[in-house]
Amino acid sequence: MSDVNFSKDFYEKIKVLYTDYDNAIKRYETAICEFKKFYGDKEYKIFSAPGRTEIIGNHTDHQRGLAMAGSVNLDAVGVAAKNDKNVITVISYGYENKDIVNIDDLTVKNNEKGCSVSLVKGIVKKFSDLGYNIGGLDIYVTSNVLKGSGLSSSAAFEVLIATIINHMYCDGKETPVSIAKIARYAENVYFGKPSGILDQLASSVGGFVYIDFLDEENPIVEKIDFNYKKKGYTLCIVDTGGNHADLTDDYKHISDDLKKISSYFKKEVLREVDENVFYSNLKNLREEVNDRAILRAFHVFEENKRVLNAQDCLKNDDFNSFLKILKESGNSSYKYLQNVFSTLDVNKQGIGLAIFLTETFLDGKGSYRVHGGGFAGTIQAFVPNDMLCEYVEKMESIFGKGNCHKLFIRPYGAIKII
Repeated sequence: MSDVNFSKDFYEKIKVLYTDYDNAIKRYETAICEFKKFYGDKEYKIFSAPGRTEIIGNHTDHQRGLAMAGSVNLDAVGVAAKNDKNVITVISYGYENKDIVNIDDLTVKNNEKGCSVSLVKGIVKKFSDLGYNIGGLDIYVTSNVLKGSGLSSSAAFEVLIATIINHMYCDGKETPVSIAKIARYAENVYFGKPSGILDQLASSVGGFVYIDFLDEENPIVEKIDFNYKKKGYTLCIVDTGGNHADLTDDYKHISDDLKKISSYFKKEVLREVDENVFYSNLKNLREEVNDRAILRAFHVFEENKRVLNAQDCLKNDDFNSFLKILKESGNSSYKYLQNVFSTLDVNKQGIGLAIFLTETFLDGKGSYRVHGGGFAGTIQAFVPNDMLCEYVEKMESIFGKGNCHKLFIRPYGAIKII
């Protein structure tokens, strides 16, 4: 790998983006060598798009509410070069099949739905619709964003491909928010997953990101500059394993319950419902809807307020109050949103166990909460650095070696490295 020479600017970026500097350098060297092995020795560019963690705003996005997310130091890295074949080829480490998109045929195909090639095709189509003339590309991708951990490996891939095309064929004209919209379009229309835009925005914009979803097509996005590492804490994501049941029904029940509440007031989503009117109708709601739906609506109303308070805390450098709000959010998810275990298998409650262990271990310090959609999977904890090693050891003794991941919020979203 001695033929790989990096600039001073490259090394400076690596120091900011990663904690393990030496391994990060080796990872980029390996990616370049793999690119050359598949595509030959040609001029290339390198890009990075991070995974994301939900900070606060649990299940508020689909109610056009408020949320805060952050980009993490795990990312998808892409090495890319132009070609003259009018074909985009993506080779991803760990995957046998290549993603090959003929730019002359960008039609939606049902047999490609659920496959990564559909994401690439959808991204190209959206850029073309925006008036750009997209040409051929040879791309090699390697990602260490953990799958199934709530860190959005798919969004990192989408945003990476969109960022590569933006710089290689569009002079970088599209903004991070626009990149997120392009990625979301590909996931919704071509991949066939009716997701929101939170994951893509967090990956594309980077850092701590505050998002208001009132206008879904044009969400308000604000990047908050805050370096929590200086506060002496590490962000941990603990994978509890959970059960392997299909959780689709559990997620759907949340949406259905909240829809019942908003429909009672003849509104589309809970964001449109006046909170005071909601509380003044509790007796009637109990009779016509159900108690669980009321509790879940209560969570959403209060969670939106917590997001605003958390935003203020970061802006005012009040990290202790910020951590307190995160704990309140987790407590609300547990008691009112009720997404800590699946009713399909009440005997398996890994998230609840992880929260209990973390709460007793931290003893009033830091924060802890269910991470992402819930019902199974991961929790998030901000752990004081002087307790970190013992915490990791404790959690991995219960949930398995390598299942407590130490992360940090990186200050940049999707970027061109070289």
